[in-house]
Amino acid sequence: MQNNKKKLPPVLLFIFGGSGDLNYRKLTPALYNLFLDNSMPAKFSIVGIARSAYTDDAYRQHLKEGIDNFSRKKDEDGWKKFSDHINYIQMDIADDKAYGQIPVLAKQKEQEFGEHPTLIFYMAVAPQLVPVIIKNLGSIQVCTDVKHSRIVVEKPFGHDLESAKEMNKLLSNIFEEEQIYRIDHYLGKETVQNILALRFANALFEPMWNKNYIDHVQITSAETVGVEGRGGYYENSGALRDMVQNHILQLLCMIGMEAPISFDADEVRNKKVDVLNAIHKIPKEEVQNFAVRGQYSSGWMHGEKVAGYREEKDVKPGSTTETFAAIKFYIDNWRWQGVPFYVRTGKHLHEKTTVLTIQFKPAPHFSFPAEAAETWRPNRLSISIQPEMDICLRFQAKRPGQDMVLTPVDMVFNYKDAYDGYEPEAYETLLYDVMEGDATLFMRADQVEAAWKVVMPIIEVWEQRKPVGFPNYSPDSWGPEDAEALIARDEHNWIVPPQKKQGEKST
Repeated sequence: MQNNKKKLPPVLLFIFGGSGDLNYRKLTPALYNLFLDNSMPAKFSIVGIARSAYTDDAYRQHLKEGIDNFSRKKDEDGWKKFSDHINYIQMDIADDKAYGQIPVLAKQKEQEFGEHPTLIFYMAVAPQLVPVIIKNLGSIQVCTDVKHSRIVVEKPFGHDLESAKEMNKLLSNIFEEEQIYRIDHYLGKETVQNILALRFANALFEPMWNKNYIDHVQITSAETVGVEGRGGYYENSGALRDMVQNHILQLLCMIGMEAPISFDADEVRNKKVDVLNAIHKIPKEEVQNFAVRGQYSSGWMHGEKVAGYREEKDVKPGSTTETFAAIKFYIDNWRWQGVPFYVRTGKHLHEKTTVLTIQFKPAPHFSFPAEAAETWRPNRLSISIQPEMDICLRFQAKRPGQDMVLTPVDMVFNYKDAYDGYEPEAYETLLYDVMEGDATLFMRADQVEAAWKVVMPIIEVWEQRKPVGFPNYSPDSWGPEDAEALIARDEHNWIVPPQKKQGEKST
């Protein structure tokens, strides 16, 4: 995490998949914004690697189009200076002999910089290509300097527990754990990082952050889009693997973790692993009582006709892949015993939002007159990650007038209203941390495997038992009826993400 920024050592960053969409939309715009904010090292070089035929100039022009479309900042002079640091290598990553170019270039940059640069290898490629690259990097011996070489691996980290173990074993054969940065862009979002500050920097919240005061927790991560042409990928993934196993479980860890004694990377990650290990493993015979799946049909979304999942490109006509998942988790430890954590995620849902809601237990209201209790609502803390980045606390207040009538009101902290500065994109934060060597926001091997252990019983049952009634929810809804039944059995209901009323101001 970016603390007080310090001068970064020279960096030579190789981006495998340099002509791909991730680099075009996210990585280069993030690096460019860091450059404009004077957060890049004084000496750095970025090298895109891919099979596409580009000259250096043509490659820079290609990336410039991505800057124009996706960067939060635009500066022509800044781009000219930044682009001078970009080069391109056309290479077939399966050609082991082609990797010989990398140590040669590293030696050239060391002479140019006047000191040995930190070598960073970013895997912006399809998951099945990562092992090939890792093995070839190992063969050229460029990663033996533990302090000055790092590898960044995008999710998904395996397809299941066994494949995750295999990937971790392969990585550990060539890299030390401290060199490996498994990236989950959710953890780079400002509001996610602010959960730690909210909990551990405020005496107001932490004493109540337990089973004595909290009734239940909800995490909703909803998308209004469908699979957007990624049917081939999604067929082998589904909502459970794509969202719950990584993003949502990481958010759950931020809510559920114990206070770290420091913000040392391993100390923070130790606390997260403790949460994952404490999550109650759902017996296979009880999965239907804890987990619900769904798949969207054809229908209407914001006035436009949309296809059902089975009609999407590269999706099997009778596909049983879930596009929605809702699960009830329990954390079996002293802090959280008996407190349900409800999570849900899905595509083509009513609203695009990621919000965490902490529902407190109701306060006793017998001392108030009956009319005061008619609108009584328990306290609630909502942490919105997207599209708005804010924190909302609901409490009871007396309505003006002669009678004791109580009304729930909201106290809202909004980033845009509170700060004049910018909100950095998640990849800006994470790329800076990689260059700095701060692994706090990145997943460790044991963390990845612990997360897979949590969801594997659900995955195995869903693969063995084909769903009945797919598709079972329409676009622009909040998912299948069974998801409502899952939480209603506990006399709860899914909380609709809060929306700011017209004319309402944040405080």
